[in-house]
Amino acid sequence: MTTAPTCINHLGIAVRDLEAGLAIWRDALGLQVERIVEMPERGLRIAFLPCGPTTIELIAPLHDKSEVSKFLDERGGGLHHVCLQFEDIAAAADRARAHGLQLIGEAPKLGAEGYPVRFAHPKTTAGATAA
Repeated sequence: MTTAPTCINHLGIAVRDLEAGLAIWRDALGLQVERIVEMPERGLRIAFLPCGPTTIELIAPLHDKSEVSKFLDERGGGLHHVCLQFEDIAAAADRARAHGLQLIGEAPKLGAEGYPVRFAHPKTTAGATAA
């Protein structure tokens, strides 16, 4: 089994206001909304907009203490993370650490699509968080 990614699963874009983000990605650019989910435990509301083999995820805060609030306060809206898909998340995390990437948290979290995710800190990934 390889530790190389199999594809780009999705691009996470942080937005302050989900409806304003949808006005761009859905209305102006023509992507269709597959679904919108709320993750109150993480303070997030996420819209999924498929585009070919990948998905654009618009990530909006439900409140000012959400997991995306600090990012929005420091950087404003924009590309939050690139999610690479791996066959073996543990092996991929080990490889990333061995090459000097700083992973956020001690273990995978459950992502919005129900799969385990790990985030690499943007200070160690040339400025864009890798998930």
